[in-house]
Amino acid sequence: MSGTIIEFSTAAGGNCQGYLSIPAAGKGPAVIVIQEWWGLVDHIKQVADRFAETGFVALAPDLYHGVQARQPDEAGRLMMALNIDGAASDLSGAADFLLEHPAVTSRKVGTVGFCLGGQLSLMAACVDTRIGACVDYYGVHPQIQPDFSQLASPVLGFFGGLDGFVTPDAVSALEQQIRQAGKSVEFHVYPDADHAFFNDSRPEVYHRAHAEESWKRMLAFFHANL
Repeated sequence: MSGTIIEFSTAAGGNCQGYLSIPAAGKGPAVIVIQEWWGLVDHIKQVADRFAETGFVALAPDLYHGVQARQPDEAGRLMMALNIDGAASDLSGAADFLLEHPAVTSRKVGTVGFCLGGQLSLMAACVDTRIGACVDYYGVHPQIQPDFSQLASPVLGFFGGLDGFVTPDAVSALEQQIRQAGKSVEFHVYPDADHAFFNDSRPEVYHRAHAEESWKRMLAFFHANL
């Protein structure tokens, strides 16, 4: 891995660690990569490195503050125990850190999250006007209900038709909520994909073609909006 663990100040005045990856050119637009329910695991760090390889400055904050889950039951407990206000503070601090970093060339920050992180990506875009582009990969958390009337950025979303956590009906309802708020949204549902289809560390659900296609769409989206 080419990135480093750094520490930044949160909006609430505390500290949070994160994994920072900077492109070889030394500069680029900023993206916050938001973890799945497992925590800041190697897969998320590798996603940040992939962004750096394509010219972005990527920061993946550690929203569990050092804790990682290895089993789904444990991950579920950690997700449900997450302090939502604390996570919002961590994400705001991550945006502060990036926008003050000399390597960052964009005036706004992109967010992309997976599973738990997808819902946090939506939440961040609804509470922080510095978010210029929001990507949601199969976001889920029953306690996070974003106020889409306050959404400050366009939204791009990717979902699986076989997803038992975020069903096609739930995706349709979410899209309708965002549209009814008068905001820009573009969702893609892959009928033969499951939850976490982007995660190449989980071969039982990973779908290479859809992961690669969504990655290209996401990069174009960030380039167009940051």
